[in-house]
Amino acid sequence: MKRKQSHNQRKIVNDPVHGFISIPDNILYSLIEHPFIQRLRRIKQLGLTSLVYPGAVHTRFQHSLGAFYLMGTAISVLSDKGYQISENESIAAHAAILMHDIGHGPFSHALEQTLIESLNHEDLSLLLMDKLNLHFDGALSEAIDIFKGNTDKQFLHQLVSSQLDMDRLDYLKRDSFFSGVSEGVIGSDRIIKMLEIRNNELVVEGKGIYSIEKFLVARRLMYWQVYLHKTALVAERMLINTLKRAKNLALNKKEVPAPPFLKTFLERRFCKEDFLSNPRILEDFIMLDDNDIMSALKLWRTHRDPVLAKLSSDLLNRQLLRIEISDTPYSETAIDQIKKEKKPVLNLTEEEMDYFVFTDHISNSAYNVGQENINILYKDGTLKDISMASDMLDHNAFAKRVNKYILCYPK
Repeated sequence: MKRKQSHNQRKIVNDPVHGFISIPDNILYSLIEHPFIQRLRRIKQLGLTSLVYPGAVHTRFQHSLGAFYLMGTAISVLSDKGYQISENESIAAHAAILMHDIGHGPFSHALEQTLIESLNHEDLSLLLMDKLNLHFDGALSEAIDIFKGNTDKQFLHQLVSSQLDMDRLDYLKRDSFFSGVSEGVIGSDRIIKMLEIRNNELVVEGKGIYSIEKFLVARRLMYWQVYLHKTALVAERMLINTLKRAKNLALNKKEVPAPPFLKTFLERRFCKEDFLSNPRILEDFIMLDDNDIMSALKLWRTHRDPVLAKLSSDLLNRQLLRIEISDTPYSETAIDQIKKEKKPVLNLTEEEMDYFVFTDHISNSAYNVGQENINILYKDGTLKDISMASDMLDHNAFAKRVNKYILCYPK
């Protein structure tokens, strides 16, 4: 990895979760200082989850620094165990984890389903990484290869993206800390100390099995208690419907006031080729953050369109729709009956009612067998997948994808 010379000095950041985080190299400090990374200060890690857990207002920037810290710890542990990781590879792995979230937009999942339908945040991250690489004169090429998995040392990619990566180890601990949900607390330091490498891939020492079990249990609990909490779910679906309505109006040439960078994505539909051929589109995306969405909601709360006005006002004032969750899908008959009951109250058309009465599904699995498995290394050298090695975890329960169905409607 080529160095870009700089006058920057070594820096230390004080993090509430991990303590002091050292930034060991000038290029890494320059990368952190770049506007693409600094933008993450203005994007909450958990979106609208602060409507449930008021403390959950931490940012993607904090999370990226936390994952960066854990990457340094993991590389130090593996190097001390005799595995060869050069200084350039270490810097590249640090850079890769710093950049792993740069493609996230404000309230990212809501944005991906409405304003930028043809690209997900991984696509956008790679586009932004390429721009960063140009800015740093090609110095990030190795980091991007590690991010993509185009590396001879596959374990470096796994530290960035796998079922036991530094991303997950940080966000579980961080989200637990800021939400106050103690079930998410994990022993990330112990897990990292138990890492080994076999066949060029990450594995975990046998004595670390209990820490991995707790990690998987914590992840399962955090999904159902925090990430898929019903209040956070209904708030996100209401935001999705608000943005859909705003975009529908804008595409039909109705006046929809909005901050200029948001207006770009309301008034046109873009595909990946548009982002590649027109640099201005990516530049406008880079300027988008949570503040643009919140400012727009304030503008829209008095809009002449009753759907946009009510959704925006209700979100700002936390007047959320009622939500029910079921193990089986809701019938069209039940949905139509609710619409029939609520329509006279809201005084909306049949099409407009779809923004306020709707169903959706959610799913989650704690562990995906066959996708870069977490393997346990025994003293005799044998490897066994955690789902088979554990005598505590129910293999079928943890590998099974749980599907639930939601129904939202006015109170």
